[in-house]
Amino acid sequence: MEVPLRSSHWDRRAPNWTVAIVSGFAAGAVLMVLDLLWSTAFDSKGPWRTSHMIAPIFLGADTVRSSCFDFSIGIVALALATHYALGIVFGVILVAIMAPLRLDATPGRALITGALFGLVLYAVNFHVMAQWFPWLADLRGWASICAHVVFGMVAALIYWKLAGDAGQRMGGSR
Repeated sequence: MEVPLRSSHWDRRAPNWTVAIVSGFAAGAVLMVLDLLWSTAFDSKGPWRTSHMIAPIFLGADTVRSSCFDFSIGIVALALATHYALGIVFGVILVAIMAPLRLDATPGRALITGALFGLVLYAVNFHVMAQWFPWLADLRGWASICAHVVFGMVAALIYWKLAGDAGQRMGGSR
């Protein structure tokens, strides 16, 4: 009697970098809209506070101290550019972890991976980076935690959907 042996060969899959960039960009856009809605509704300091906390990374800490969080096209434009660039970078990092380990094989796995990535990203952004940019500590809290979890989940789910569709169209498998 012959027993067929199943191969335990593990296929390492390369990420789709274009889809990773789109996923990070789109998840960053979702995060920005949620932040704007949340801060408009619940933050007494107004909807432009986050922009005024991101821009000083490039403009210097004096910008935070002298700011009253009013709308400023320069501050908001710099914050948007920074936010989108970081969204893309973080999306690419997430996909670099997900794809080779096949953590994007199902939507559930992708969502869990994205949520965990969002938690780690929150810790890095508001605890590690706050050592060099101490004003970021003012943004710590449940709203930021939830926003980062949502970012990770959205980026992971968009990647799962778009990379899966691209793979099916090209005859690949998940």
